[in-house]
Amino acid sequence: MIYALLRRALFLLDAEKAHKLGLTGLSFIHACGLSRLLAEARVEDPVTVMGIDFPNKVGLAAGLDKNGAYIDALAALGFGHIEVGTATPRPQPGNPKPRLFRLPKAQAVINRMGFNNLGVDALVANIKDSDFARGTGKTGGVVVGVNIGKNADTPLEKAAEDYLFCLERVYAVAHYVTLNISSPNTKNLRELQKEATLDDLLRQIKGAQARLADRHGRYVPLALKIAPDMEDADITGVADAVRRHRMDAVIAANTTIARAGVEKLPHGDEAGGLSGAPLFRLSTTVLGKLAHALQNETPLIGVGGILKGEDARAKMAAGASLVQLFTGFVYRGASLIREAAAAVQTAKSPVS
Repeated sequence: MIYALLRRALFLLDAEKAHKLGLTGLSFIHACGLSRLLAEARVEDPVTVMGIDFPNKVGLAAGLDKNGAYIDALAALGFGHIEVGTATPRPQPGNPKPRLFRLPKAQAVINRMGFNNLGVDALVANIKDSDFARGTGKTGGVVVGVNIGKNADTPLEKAAEDYLFCLERVYAVAHYVTLNISSPNTKNLRELQKEATLDDLLRQIKGAQARLADRHGRYVPLALKIAPDMEDADITGVADAVRRHRMDAVIAANTTIARAGVEKLPHGDEAGGLSGAPLFRLSTTVLGKLAHALQNETPLIGVGGILKGEDARAKMAAGASLVQLFTGFVYRGASLIREAAAAVQTAKSPVS
């Protein structure tokens, strides 16, 4: 009820301004010790995935907390893991505004943010400054993943250098690291999903992971985030590359450039990635195809269009070991976290 009132007020504002105000307000509420006003008790449903112990199967997808500045406040809402970023080597403003649009009738969002962030060093500093990192807060074992990407002005042929740069810097502060090669809002980024290009990127990244594991004395798993707008042959190619390079997980899927079901809605024709309810079927189909291609050899994280507990359960049935929320969280608030976590509580992870 409280969040419904807050959402009504926030939805009167420009979407990007509401995003910033919402996070600032959440941080203030948490600092005052009042997170219980928005949160329900976290569902405890321990599961081990990628060799990491998660307190439950529901996490926050990357993109909401781009700079890792709100980890403690978000963790207090009941998430089992928080994925921050996308971070790039250098700070960048992202695409011109306006670049974030709500489609309330479809419970959807279109964004063309373009990896706007303060740079990977700022993100690392924020993580180190969090109660989570210092072990002084009440985040209770929440897992923190870091999503990394390339700068918009980095040529595609040098993209690996940006991912390696970021991996080097976030390795010590992350439980796992995600390679974002699937945002539709950085020009040509999705070209990295093509098998030959992907093969070279993963070869370099996995080599760096091995060196960093030796240096730090700990193994930090690597996940790959893919797009939902893929042909079956492309999915098979990704699966082959993931298997060949022994990636630790795949996140399926990012936002879509398709507009089925929203074409006639206000803002439905805006450029960018569509998320929310209209993405559910497409992203779940891709998840299922990827699960079939990988034959339970690699853990999958299902994201895209989860607006209710049944949606989270469907992701698990399609082959996911964990699920993530984003747009559903914007529309439903913290109640969706508990609802989704309870819905998948009896679901067995196909791969650990």
